[in-house]
Amino acid sequence: MKSVCFYFKIHQPFRLKRYRFFDIGNDHYYYDDFANDEIITRVAQQSYIPMANTLLDMIRDNGDRFKCSISISGTAIEQLQLYVPEFIDLLRKLADTGCVEFLSGTYSHSLSSLEDPEEFMREVKAHDDLLHRLFGVRPSVIANTELIYDDDIALLMKAMGFKCALTEGAKHVLGWKSPDYIYRSATAPDLELLLTNSKLASDIADNFNNPEWHEYPLTADKYVNWLATLPEEEQVVNLYLSMDTFGGFLPASTGIFDFMKALPRFAAEKGIRFTTPSDVIKTLKPVGELSVPYPISDIDEARDVSAWKGNILQQEALDKLYSVAERVNLCTDRRLKQDWEYLQSSDHFYYMSTKNMADGASHAAFSPYDSPFAAFTNYMNVLGDFIVRVQDQFPEEIENEELNSLLLTIRNQAAEIKTLNKELKSIRTNILNDEDNKKEETPVAAIEDHGNEEKPKKTPRAAKKPGRKKKS
Repeated sequence: MKSVCFYFKIHQPFRLKRYRFFDIGNDHYYYDDFANDEIITRVAQQSYIPMANTLLDMIRDNGDRFKCSISISGTAIEQLQLYVPEFIDLLRKLADTGCVEFLSGTYSHSLSSLEDPEEFMREVKAHDDLLHRLFGVRPSVIANTELIYDDDIALLMKAMGFKCALTEGAKHVLGWKSPDYIYRSATAPDLELLLTNSKLASDIADNFNNPEWHEYPLTADKYVNWLATLPEEEQVVNLYLSMDTFGGFLPASTGIFDFMKALPRFAAEKGIRFTTPSDVIKTLKPVGELSVPYPISDIDEARDVSAWKGNILQQEALDKLYSVAERVNLCTDRRLKQDWEYLQSSDHFYYMSTKNMADGASHAAFSPYDSPFAAFTNYMNVLGDFIVRVQDQFPEEIENEELNSLLLTIRNQAAEIKTLNKELKSIRTNILNDEDNKKEETPVAAIEDHGNEEKPKKTPRAAKKPGRKKKS
């Protein structure tokens, strides 16, 4: 039986307000709250909420014959909690069905896997802890930011205990191979790889509402027939789509929600099941190893990481940001750590892309800035103020190693003091208890002796001496 895995990505960054050079040192709040509120609310009403309800209907109507996966960033969850909390309730309902698998990923949809392995592992843990608190799940499958992956990242994923990773079925990596199989990592053989079929995903995302497409209109039965006619040995098709495609880029008036609802019925007729990646790796085995020496992603035709690291502006911004990573993680300032999360979002660097129009047109479509240079200038002004705040806590003249050693000593001393205080408190409690017990205790022997004591004989009173007579 052929398996189809739908993955729905949800991500929103905290967008930066216009921040001038003269604001550095004077204004420590960096975010455009109005834009963040307006965008997340609009997208949720048009897309996220209708799509979540559609998925709930599909699960209710088809039971476990329809399953899917959701990949959601921590920054998206935070904004939804602030502005559209009802969508968080819908995600809980989806989690409770048992038919939706939540994938692991980076908290802020960051590029940390390319820049700082320790920060990458910290972010993934923070993301998964958030999912556990909200939905009671612990992911075993990971989808890195925009499916970024290479052989080195595979080692980090395996070290964190993941059984499977989702990444792009890039043609320059696969060559003649098909993405519709399970592979295993060349550097971490125990890590299984699921690859996206970007052609079939694009047929929905890009061509569903394209009247110039030679297959227009796309119907549910036609699409299922394409899945059914794939070679029999190709047993898993992974379709990775942004959730805001449904109802957003493809408005409800196009019939996209009806298209989705009809898929399970036609799939059942063809012996196709919609499932989750965890279910797939339990039933299917890898067909071979896959080596990815250079990072790949699901962005642009090149399927590389040049969308975020393709020019000197982006490289300068990334180098400057991650130069303070160790110091930020040593500090305990919650506000500083929160800003650190938000400034890592890959979107900030995506807006700085200067790629040619063939590849870069989509970059400009999503950017709130007039140009990549405006995006770079604004970000670097914000980053300048952020770094000043970091240096206020940890002066630049102190080396990271020395600072780490000093903080470790301080923390060890604090832990020792805490332990001694506990011991002292315990001793005091024991002393007080002993004193109370002594006051309350009356020895039995003493009571018996007291009862057997002979009463002392009364000493006869001395005869009262006659007093002197009062002279008259």
